[in-house]
Amino acid sequence: MSTISISSLSQRIQRMEESATLKMAQLARDLRAQGHEVISLSIGEPDFDTPQHIKDAAKKALDDGYTKYTPVPGLPELRKAICNKFKRDNQLDFDLDQIVVSNGAKQSIANIFLSLLDKGDEVIVLAPFWVSYSEIIKLAEGTPVIIKSSIEEDYKVSAQKIENAITDKTKAILFSSPCNPTGSVYSKEELNAIADVVAKHENLYIVSDEIYEYINFTDQHFSIGSIDKVKDRTVTVNGFSKGFAMTGWRLGYMGAPKWIAKACTKVQGQFTSGATAFGQKAGAFALNSDLTPTHEMRKAFLKRRDMVIDLLKEIPGMKVNKPLGAFYIFPDISDFFGKTDGQTTIHTASDFCEYLLHQAHVAVVTGTAFGADNCFRISYAASEEELREAVRRMKESLAKLR
Repeated sequence: MSTISISSLSQRIQRMEESATLKMAQLARDLRAQGHEVISLSIGEPDFDTPQHIKDAAKKALDDGYTKYTPVPGLPELRKAICNKFKRDNQLDFDLDQIVVSNGAKQSIANIFLSLLDKGDEVIVLAPFWVSYSEIIKLAEGTPVIIKSSIEEDYKVSAQKIENAITDKTKAILFSSPCNPTGSVYSKEELNAIADVVAKHENLYIVSDEIYEYINFTDQHFSIGSIDKVKDRTVTVNGFSKGFAMTGWRLGYMGAPKWIAKACTKVQGQFTSGATAFGQKAGAFALNSDLTPTHEMRKAFLKRRDMVIDLLKEIPGMKVNKPLGAFYIFPDISDFFGKTDGQTTIHTASDFCEYLLHQAHVAVVTGTAFGADNCFRISYAASEEELREAVRRMKESLAKLR
């Protein structure tokens, strides 16, 4: 692109960072196109196909003529199913007009912050965090305030740290549990402590991203919005991508106070309008039907998690904890900084990931993109065979560093 073309772009887009996960996925595809056998552990996408009964529901919806525009906040049938799901699984009570269905949970989060933020408003983001959080906040002219944690803290931010970060400009707190990229799960006690902090501040809101709810290895998922003192100031975001292996369907949703839901519907009405009609019909069917396929996927992910952790522990210098959800492992690799194979020296997590890509032909994502400079993310949403081979290659390549 020429200098003139770049200068013609808005400052908004010039300031925006490219998604690190999508960038690494593209680099892996480029290497494959050159003939290399690349194993990609960079994308947060279940390797399972969408369960057949959900696909059949979409096919039936197409045959039944669900090919037209839908109401901006979603088909009533789907919103009712979401209300029932929130009540059944999360002890959250919502009316239909508190539910907004979007083209993915990512759009739900964008709708929320475009609705809530004015220039200079601050959003406390618990780190490590999903790569798009900070860019969405900045797009809405807000200021992300990153509160970091470490592997020693199980990658969770304490209520005290949150309280210390609150200013008169703080508008919201944003986090995911189970977390992307760490897989950490905030306990009921930890979320109650955060709720106690939020309850002290009248105009402070919580945005809880629970997209990995069904990939949770604890006894039960807990939603912070079910706590009475903050239920009227919590927006709960979820979707179908992870728990139902429906990434390409682009179907997410949120439950919120009515005034926020109304604002998000207004925003979405000017951007995309409603999500696909037949996809929404299938989504309603998914929520109302047997969750056995979802539970089977969770079992498979748990088995892979344990296997990958055991393999990674065999690599000297690799610090690994045991995540309780999602399908990621987030090792601390600071012990590798300053090491070299004689040609490449590892100074940063980004250097580390580029080294693995070119030397081991394994694609992973730098922790810098997630607000954690000493770490990298592995997605174990891949076959056991691929995971074993990927870690073997990593171990072999990293052994060359001195």
